[in-house]
Amino acid sequence: MKLIDFAKELKSETGLPLAYYEFKPGQQPELPYLVYLVKGNDPTFADNKNYADFQEIDVELYTDKKDLASEELITGFFDAHEIPFVTYESWIESEKMFEVLYQITI
Repeated sequence: MKLIDFAKELKSETGLPLAYYEFKPGQQPELPYLVYLVKGNDPTFADNKNYADFQEIDVELYTDKKDLASEELITGFFDAHEIPFVTYESWIESEKMFEVLYQITI
C-alpha cells in the first residue's frame, strides 16, 4: 500500500480527522483526531538495488479520555488491511490528553 492510499483509506474508514505530522495552527480539530508521520524506511535490497522499500510509520491517536471506540476503529482498520502494529499509550500532562501511538510498516 502506498502512503497516499494509506492516508486516504485511514481517514475514510475511521472517520477521524487526519493530518501529516501536525495540524496547521488554528486548524486543530476537536478530539479525537489522528496524526501520522513517516519515521524512516526499511528496504529490501541486493545486487546494489532496492527491490522493495517499506515505510515505517507512526500513527498517533489523541483523545481527552480513554477512547476504546476510536482505538477499535484504528485497530480494525489495521486488521482489515493486514497491517501488523505495535501500540504504546501515554498521558501528555501539558496538553491534558492521551496519546495512543501505533507503529506500523507498509
